Amino acid sequence: MKILLINPPWMTKGGIWENIASCMPPFGLAGLAAYLEEKKIEVEILDSNATGLNYNNIKEILGSKAVPDYIGITASTPMIYSAIDVSKIAKSVFPSAKTVLGGVHPSVMTDEVLKEESIDFVIRGEGEETLNELISGKEIAKISGLSYKIGNKIIHNQSRPVVQDMDTLPIPAYHLLPIKKYFPAKGSYKRLPAMGMMTSRGCPGRCTFCMGNYLGDKIRVRSAEKIFEEILLLHNKYGIKEISFYDDTFTTRKENVKKLCEKIISEKLDISWSCFARVDFVDEDLLKIMKLAGCHQIMYGVESGDEEILKNIHKKISFEKVEKIVKITKKLGIEVRAAFMFGNPGETIETMQKTIDYAIKLKPDVVIFNITTPYPGTEMFKWAKEKGILITENWNEYDLSKPIMNLPTVKPEDVIKYYNKAYKDFYIRPGYLLNRVLKIRNLSDVIDGVSALLGIARN
Repeated sequence: MKILLINPPWMTKGGIWENIASCMPPFGLAGLAAYLEEKKIEVEILDSNATGLNYNNIKEILGSKAVPDYIGITASTPMIYSAIDVSKIAKSVFPSAKTVLGGVHPSVMTDEVLKEESIDFVIRGEGEETLNELISGKEIAKISGLSYKIGNKIIHNQSRPVVQDMDTLPIPAYHLLPIKKYFPAKGSYKRLPAMGMMTSRGCPGRCTFCMGNYLGDKIRVRSAEKIFEEILLLHNKYGIKEISFYDDTFTTRKENVKKLCEKIISEKLDISWSCFARVDFVDEDLLKIMKLAGCHQIMYGVESGDEEILKNIHKKISFEKVEKIVKITKKLGIEVRAAFMFGNPGETIETMQKTIDYAIKLKPDVVIFNITTPYPGTEMFKWAKEKGILITENWNEYDLSKPIMNLPTVKPEDVIKYYNKAYKDFYIRPGYLLNRVLKIRNLSDVIDGVSALLGIARN
């Protein structure tokens, strides 16, 4: 049995992301590959995004390979059309191979995806055991989490329970990935080479725009010991000097993070790292030990400078807490990367200006502004669909840089205006620019800074 897993190329990148975006591993595919290898199944990963392949390149590469039994393709919403195009190429080269799509978008828009002739199966939710059962020959009707076609009829088997113990899953199959092709977002790292990691599934928040809990309401976290084992592998085998933790909220289980930090410190592991967190899931004691263990930057989702907007999107944080945690984080020598959005329900020109003013007042080291995007499967998408205010369901447009909702309180063109204005107002300030110049450590800091500024100037 031979399995080929494909990460499709990211064909569209909008706004500032064209200039600062990271390229990180396809975590889901790497985890699937490791799980299948444990079952003695031959697996290969083609990361066409990391290697910069276009459709012609992909077709040529596939044509040089032995025929696989199954081809698995992952897809988020902005990459779904690319994934479908890749499935068509795969079917044209390997007509006998079965194509399987997985990931967030196929899991929540299953019928839409299965209407494509080139797609045989969709795996909904977590894919390890579902894919294993499929390729091992289990009766299709009895495979939980699987959707498929019989003639023109689409069949959805019962959902599969989520993996409860994350420690039962193997370390991702890094040996199947082009390790040297990955890099973090500009302004987010301290040292290279860097690598991304995922240590949990789910998110403690219930924000209306977030897909963090599409795999279940319960947050499941790998143990500190298992996380450290993976970091050690990346450091010793691949020379990785920095880790970017891509969990929605890395600090959900504070005691587990403390144990990990204690392990890094006691083993004197020379590693730097960054993570995403919420201001209501950290405290000063935790931040202190994180700093000692090599944490140099945390991204906090603040989202808006208007209290009513935060209520509308169910972002249950207070400005008092935000300001307190940002101040402590910076005092301890950890950089703050703050994230904001424009175009939330209830947004007005006044609230968008408040968000810009608040971002400047907060004084984060780095700030990211996005345009609110109601991804399929979120409460916000359902709300926008019911209200009839979705501007488009062209998934290529869902790239965080374009208005997707025609809100009754603000025009789409004003959302774009303030999105571009925010970057200029925040970054192109003498005081901020001087502060960043004083923090320059090496030539890569200069290159990244100039690249980001040029991107801002073009928007």
